[in-house]
Amino acid sequence: MDAFDDANAATDLAIFSSQFGLPAANFTKVFASGVKPPQDPTGGWELEASLDIEWAHAMAPSARIILVEAASNSLSNLLAAETVAANLVAAAGGGEVSNSWGGGEFSSEASLDNRFVKSGVVFFASTGDSPGTEWPGVSPNVVAAGGTTISRNPATLAFIAERPWTETGGGRSVFETIPTYQTPIASIVGTARGVPDVSFDANPETGAWVFDSTPVGGSTSGCCGVRGWWIVGGTSLSSPALAGIVNSAGHFATSSDSELTTIYSNLANPADFKDIAIDYCGPFAGLSGKAGWDFCTGVGSIQGKVGK
Repeated sequence: MDAFDDANAATDLAIFSSQFGLPAANFTKVFASGVKPPQDPTGGWELEASLDIEWAHAMAPSARIILVEAASNSLSNLLAAETVAANLVAAAGGGEVSNSWGGGEFSSEASLDNRFVKSGVVFFASTGDSPGTEWPGVSPNVVAAGGTTISRNPATLAFIAERPWTETGGGRSVFETIPTYQTPIASIVGTARGVPDVSFDANPETGAWVFDSTPVGGSTSGCCGVRGWWIVGGTSLSSPALAGIVNSAGHFATSSDSELTTIYSNLANPADFKDIAIDYCGPFAGLSGKAGWDFCTGVGSIQGKVGK
């Protein structure tokens, strides 16, 4: 679910799929208000939409992808589009809604958490791209998607290590209380909702290729002088990628709460999640990766499709 109109979404997705040998996507675009939104003049939301649909498709190549476009990036329009997205997913038999947007926490946020409850739908939300917490990533009704850094050998690209992304959002919510599924980590989070729940590569330095033909900030040159191709990171990548992985796992939980209960029930299983117990994150680098759940990467990163 994104804001504004990405006029080239379908063609850009087709180019991305062809480049990486993916099957053609079963793709639909829906205007949440019933009227085509304007484009974002900066090109930022078009790049976001391309990232979201392309990496959801990359992780779940057989899934039906629906891009729901909000009339603008105002909170009221984003939440209206959230309802449209949830209804579409429920009507299709269940699945996931990915959100790569958020903002600072506010005292009345809990009154809006019900916008992320729909039978048959699991909601994902990014935790943000700066230390600390934001909503709706801290909502107890979303799977909070955090970020990691993947280190590779510069010459061979061989995997070296996966660490917390220093800019990932995470911590204790200011206003949301601990949900039942986090009872196993109450000694860490106390009485507050803790985030993230699970993480994925989000460091722009180790990010993902995205094809977006819409100019971004007036430029179409993309990364490395290759027109239309960009390397994109942030927890904006984590949310659709994790939603795609959960979709591809094929279990289709009946709610976010059900999905999160499964995740936390398997947090200590190394076959399901990679525990990242090194390095730091958070405000003033004051949080650290630890054995088990932590404020940097949650239960860790994905290991296969089991346990989710």
